[in-house]
Amino acid sequence: MDCSTPECLEGTIFIPVIPTGNISNKSSSNITMKEEEIEYYYFYKTEQITFMWIIFAMIIVGNSSVLFRLLSSKNRKCRVNFFIMHLALADLSVGLIQVLTDIIWRMTVDFYGGKVVCKVVRYFQVLVTYSSTYMLVSLSIDRYDAIKHPMKFRGSWKRAKILVLSAWGLSMLIAIPAIFLNEDLLIKGRIQCWIDLNSWQWKTYLTLVALSLFFIPALIISTCYTVIVFTIWTKSKAMGYPQMQNRSVLSKSSTVKHKNSIDSDIDTRRSSSRGVIPNAKIKSVKMTLVIVFVFILCWSPYFVYDLLQVYGFIPINQTLIAISTFIQALAPLNSAANPIIYCLFSTPSCNCIKEVKVGAT
Repeated sequence: MDCSTPECLEGTIFIPVIPTGNISNKSSSNITMKEEEIEYYYFYKTEQITFMWIIFAMIIVGNSSVLFRLLSSKNRKCRVNFFIMHLALADLSVGLIQVLTDIIWRMTVDFYGGKVVCKVVRYFQVLVTYSSTYMLVSLSIDRYDAIKHPMKFRGSWKRAKILVLSAWGLSMLIAIPAIFLNEDLLIKGRIQCWIDLNSWQWKTYLTLVALSLFFIPALIISTCYTVIVFTIWTKSKAMGYPQMQNRSVLSKSSTVKHKNSIDSDIDTRRSSSRGVIPNAKIKSVKMTLVIVFVFILCWSPYFVYDLLQVYGFIPINQTLIAISTFIQALAPLNSAANPIIYCLFSTPSCNCIKEVKVGAT
């Protein structure tokens, strides 16, 4: 069965990064009159564009504020901030490349860029989408390393840089097939930047995309945080009393021998050497755990819906197009939500926002 449903079209027109169906002229003869009456391109067009402009503004303003604050902060060399900076850069790229081109595409309906622009746009759309996801995986692995192996973790900037470079490099590599697959084709009477595949090829393609972009990263992230939560729980339970005792002894000793000579960084390192998890690490874990939850919340409806559609479990009607419109909009919302999460956990981005408000008053 060739995929010629409205939902297939939704998957590409709304989020051009991941086409979810083969809607070519060759399948038009199999479409019933009822299906031909369904609106494909202009359904809720004004509402769609308005909503996408709002998401675009949130992504640009939020992630730009995060980057500005981190780059101007004295704590920019902090490992967590290092990962957050690259995650914000990836999310900002999602807004500038994926969301903005999507808005322009919805306004023009037809794709006027030609074959070369089609391939270039698709490549960078895939790249920024994967980079945002894989940067989150790298951050989760780093938090796992910080909690599980605190002694080996200290000063391991080389591993942090390798994780970040791996996220960007792997995204660039995975995006390469988009250059060869996409073409400017006539779809339903409109010129579109499209991937023309038959039914089984679409199923294989979307399944691979779902695995590499969502399910495998979600599994890695979930495994990391399962170990993290278990480690924090066991260490807190086993060393809660010794931790209080050691801190008391350390405090008395410091008062007698070295008044005001032990800063917070030394205290954190000593806590780590005793096996006690510093509050700063626990706080960073909580923040990234919320980021992961929002990532799964935003992406899971998209892939579950599209997989059900491409395997033929979604019927064809105008109501489901409205549902698909909402689901497709959730994916880029993830890049807009991350700066808000930073703010809620009193990260430098929140301080930046507060400073802007104070300056305005």
